[in-house]
Amino acid sequence: MQEHDLTFVRAEMVIAQAPPRGERGLGSWLRRNLFASVGDTVLTIIGLLIVAYLLPPFIEWALVNAQWTGPDRSVCATVAQGGVQPDGWSGACWAFVQAKFGQFMFGRYPIDQRWRPILVAILFVALIVPMAMPRVPRKGLNAILLFLIFPVVAFFLLVGGVFGLPHVETPRWGGLLVTLALSYVGIVVSLPLGIIFALGRRSKMPVIKTACVVFIETVRGVPLVTVLFMASVMLPLFLPEGVTFDKFLRALIGVSLFAAAYMAEVVRGGLQAIPKGQYEGADSLGLGYWQKMILIILPQALKLVIPGIVNTFIGMFKDTSLVYIISMFDLLGVVRQNFSDATWASPQTPISGLVFAALIFWIFCFGMSRYSMFMERRLDTGRR
Repeated sequence: MQEHDLTFVRAEMVIAQAPPRGERGLGSWLRRNLFASVGDTVLTIIGLLIVAYLLPPFIEWALVNAQWTGPDRSVCATVAQGGVQPDGWSGACWAFVQAKFGQFMFGRYPIDQRWRPILVAILFVALIVPMAMPRVPRKGLNAILLFLIFPVVAFFLLVGGVFGLPHVETPRWGGLLVTLALSYVGIVVSLPLGIIFALGRRSKMPVIKTACVVFIETVRGVPLVTVLFMASVMLPLFLPEGVTFDKFLRALIGVSLFAAAYMAEVVRGGLQAIPKGQYEGADSLGLGYWQKMILIILPQALKLVIPGIVNTFIGMFKDTSLVYIISMFDLLGVVRQNFSDATWASPQTPISGLVFAALIFWIFCFGMSRYSMFMERRLDTGRR
């Protein structure tokens, strides 16, 4: 009797099947993320109770009892002011935000010229969106337009003085315009500078290493307020007579150098996390120092420290509010400046203005954080 041949080789892939019903749907997601254990269940219940306690009053203040339109503070008067209100009204004064919205966005930028920062914003969005989408082609051209061409075009559009555009002094800038300008320049300048300082700190050349260490430790050892104060007040004292710089430019330089020092330490952490074998493998291929760094080491190091890089960007975006101390008014500074307007002097206007500013900051910071998480998942090829 001939034995049966039990050898089996599959000639085609097995067709993918749907997961079990118990692993799909909202119920499965809730079990995995909110009720996976007794501790998770207790924390979930506590969180829901806190939300149930805080959310209804906030909705009532922000939406139900809010005043959305009005000419002055009379629409936002409260019982504490001794006025007479229907049904004891007390809520957010969004009428103040609506009336001052233009200043919150552009500061004292001339109203008839506000189309220029709006155009700059449209160009920025048109360039940053395809740059952030991995599947969009021609990234090299996009990067050149975003990081080289766009800053020049934005400068001439915002400052003017050429092509028939009226000149607008930077002291008249303010609001979200200043916040985004400082953040954009700080991000674009601090990352490459941080990489250079990180490489310099790991250099075997004593002069370069010492210079980078001194710069990094000096800048990290003082608060940003001090750097801005030095750039705005003290720097002109050391310049030759008749030589001066625009205050906004000095703030840009101060913020960029401050962020670069922190970025250098973030990048250095990524460089130290790369195994020694990667360096040796690059050397065995006969690659020079810069070829090794650009092609082998830096792509891996930067991928490892994406959370730290984005965290530095987020911190810098929020720290732009400190330019208020050198008489420059970013979004938060303009909001605070308008509290002194007698037309809108009401207990509700400061709260409403600060909540609006906080919402704007949160939207930008949350967006950067979520995009950072997306890039981490996409580049996490080593764990798939």
